[in-house]
This record gives sequence, C-alpha cells and structure tokens, in this order.
Amino acid sequence: MDAAGITAAGELPVLNNQGEGVLIGFVDTGIHYMDPLFRSADGSTRIIGIWDQTLPPSSETSSFFPVLYGCQYTATQINLALNSDDPASIVPTRDENGHGTFLASIAAGNRDERAGFSGAAPRASIAMVKLKPAKQYLRDFYLIRDGADAYQENDILMGVSYLYALAREYSMPLVVCIALGTNMGSHMGTSRLGQYLNQVSLSNGSAVITAAGNETGARHHFQAVMNADTDEITAELRVGEQETGFSMELWANEVGVYTVGFISPTGEIAKEIPVSLRGENTLSFLLEQTQITVYTQIADVSAGSQFIFMRFERPMSGIWRILIRNSLDIRETFHLWLPVRGFISDETYFLRPDPDTTITDPGNAQYPITVTAYDHTRNSIYIHASRGYSRSGQIKPDLAAPGVNILGASASGIRLTRMSGILQWKYPCERGDALRAVSRGNGILQCASWNRSLYGPQDGSCILHRTYSARMRERDLSSVCYPVQCKRFCSGKTLCRDRA
Repeated sequence: MDAAGITAAGELPVLNNQGEGVLIGFVDTGIHYMDPLFRSADGSTRIIGIWDQTLPPSSETSSFFPVLYGCQYTATQINLALNSDDPASIVPTRDENGHGTFLASIAAGNRDERAGFSGAAPRASIAMVKLKPAKQYLRDFYLIRDGADAYQENDILMGVSYLYALAREYSMPLVVCIALGTNMGSHMGTSRLGQYLNQVSLSNGSAVITAAGNETGARHHFQAVMNADTDEITAELRVGEQETGFSMELWANEVGVYTVGFISPTGEIAKEIPVSLRGENTLSFLLEQTQITVYTQIADVSAGSQFIFMRFERPMSGIWRILIRNSLDIRETFHLWLPVRGFISDETYFLRPDPDTTITDPGNAQYPITVTAYDHTRNSIYIHASRGYSRSGQIKPDLAAPGVNILGASASGIRLTRMSGILQWKYPCERGDALRAVSRGNGILQCASWNRSLYGPQDGSCILHRTYSARMRERDLSSVCYPVQCKRFCSGKTLCRDRA
C-alpha cells in the first residue's frame, strides 16, 4: 500500500477516502466472513451481500436479484450467524481456496496494528460472489487438466450482474474486481463478458478493474507476419511428456484466409485443411495415436476476423510443427495462443514465443481499467506480468501496481500470510494476477469514496489517458511510436513515475 501511494492518501482526513459509503465487489472463490478483518468496530459485518453459486438454492429468494441457482445471504443473516454458536448452520458458505478472502482483505480489510496490516479501504462495504466450478463437459471439451481451477463465462457475467444490482439496491458507488482471465478468445475484449464489463464501466457510479495476467514467461503466444511473397510459416510447438490433451486458437488480424497443416514428432504429415466459411475436420495420426480436431470460422461473430480452433487429443510428446498458409496475397499478421497456465503442462510451449499481446481476456476490454504488476521490492518489472497491447492495438494495460510479496488474510482466516503476483485463476471461459488488480482497484475505490456524487467509472480511465497524452505532448513525443516498455507498463506506470 505504501508503494502504491494508497496509505498516504488514506491518512489525509480532509479527503475522507477510506472507502466509507462505497461497495467493492469480487467475483472469486468466496470469503471467510467470520474473519475480524471484515467487521466494524461494534462487531457487525461490513459484508452486505454474498452469493454462493455452489450451494443449492434457498426457498428465500432475493427481491432485487432473483436467480435459479446458488444461495444469497444478506448482512442481516451474516450478523445473525456471527452472533450464533454455530455460524455455519445459518450462513454455510466457505472459502476453501482462500483467494477471495485474500483479495478482500487487501482491498477492504481492517487495520491490524500487531500484524502491521491494513486494507486500502477499511471502511468500505464488501460483496462477494463465489463462483461454481465449470461443468465437467466443458472441462472435457477444452481438455483442461485435472485439479485446475476453471469457471464458466456465464457464471462470471451473472456474478457481475449481481454486484451491480446490489449496489443499485443500496444506492452505493460500485468497484468490481475481476481477478480472472483466459487466453481463449479474440484478445480484443469483444467477448460477451468483455462487452458487458464495458457497459458496467460506462454506468455512472461504477468502475471495473481487471487483471492483465501472468502469461509473458509462459511461452504460450506465437505471432508472425505473413508477407505476400511468403508461402508458409511454421510454428514449432513443444509438447511435454505429461500432456494428455490441450486446445489452441489461431486469430487473424485483418482479412486473411488461413489454412493449417501439421507435422508430428515422428514426421507424419497432415496436409492443410481446405478453407470453408465454417466447418470442422478431424485428423488422425496413426503412429502417435493422436487426434486433432480443427474448427474453422472465416469471420468470428464478435471480432470479425478468421478464427481457427485446434483440439489435440492424446498428443505425442516432442516437437510438433504447425504449418500456416494464407490464401490471399497480402501482408497479414496472425496470432496463436495456448491456454493459460494451469490448464496445460508447463512443458508445453512454443519454441519461438512472442511475449507481447499476452494480456488475458477480459483485460482487453475497452473501458475497464486493466492492471499489470511490477516488483516494488526491487523497483523493477515483474517478469511474468502480461504485456500489451490488445490485438486491435488498443493501449493496454492501463496501470501498474505492486504485485509481489503482498500481505493479506490466509485461507483459514486465523492469521495473515504473504502471496506473490504469480497467482492465477482461470476461466474457459485465469484467475489473473489478482494482487495488483486489487491494489489499483483500491485507488479507484478511494476516488469513489472521496466524491461519491460525481464519480463515474469512465472518468477514471479517461483522465488517466488524457493526462498521459498531455505529458507525451509536453515532451514532444506525440509522433513517436510507443516503446516496448509501454507494452509492459503503459500509461499507468508513466503516471506513477511522474507522481512520485
């Protein structure tokens, strides 16, 4: 908090910006509501709402947000549980993983003088959505590894909708923290979730904070430029020995029409698949016992560019070669993305990866504020932090915040512990580098607390970009291309340096 400048800002009484009157909501793994860090001085809870999607529905439904699954709990029920000898009999929700509790403590935990800890906004109200795991048929289709935490996009979207409805019910400004991300999608923020987060961000009194991800060092991204005189480009992919299956996506930048072929580790060749408006083909490799399903769509509905989905079942370990051809004689850029960390083996990666354009969705959406990490203990970049820009060239991430060795509440709720920004969540819909997202979200929350009547989410993002553009013009750099460093920090890191 000191490195982010939040402590100093919170200690100015004239600003009254410790979060009072503001709601910060999380869509994550739940919250340990009995933790003293989430209680007021009189012992009552500061959590005004919990929606546990994993529990069976209750006979009592919410009047402002009726749902067909999960169970909702109000502040009244939580206080009743806190005063009971058996709290779990009244409010049985738990945070088995601990990540949601950890994030909430960083954002809005009470001050603990003995532990030397304080959340950024210790007077803010809190809401939590505990996501239910992705359905098994989706895990099977995307070949997600056993034990990996994965969630569905529709459940995340519904969680944000619940937080938005709760804020309107209490007439409070809302800050939503989305510490999730995925490599599946256009990387333009055009998914249904990305579009919905844009709408929430543009609503008066609401702000959405998303994490950029931790994909730079994972070697999960391949990018190449196909010139008019280039017949074919080969992307070499190393598949680990423990890999049981994975998926991969190809996205064209403009109007390219691509075909793909494959060469297995033993040299067996599968010729390029003919182009069709929309179609599915299955390739079988006899020697490797590998099956590859290729789905092609000339124009994706959300992004308008060609999309090829490849599904590898029982892939043989070794070096696979993906042969990419463009049917049009034009200069064209394409991208290949593997799933995020945890979904596949660490031994599966591209041999010639590109560290840029690795921000996970929905961090590429236009209006949410996307946050990446830096190592405040060394005043340096965080090597795994995902880099911009988005595939459409939009400047992302927006801000950088401390994301290494952060102090927060533990899973048990009994003691404080430290975590680093390497943590990820996923949805195949990646719990992103959540620590820095919360850290920057706290700054937005303080702004909302300072001026609850005027603050609008679009104001925060636009002011940051306008300030950055003005600083660039002052330095007579407006006509110069952004350096690579901006793809790591972008405007937010420049602002942090200028303000220091």
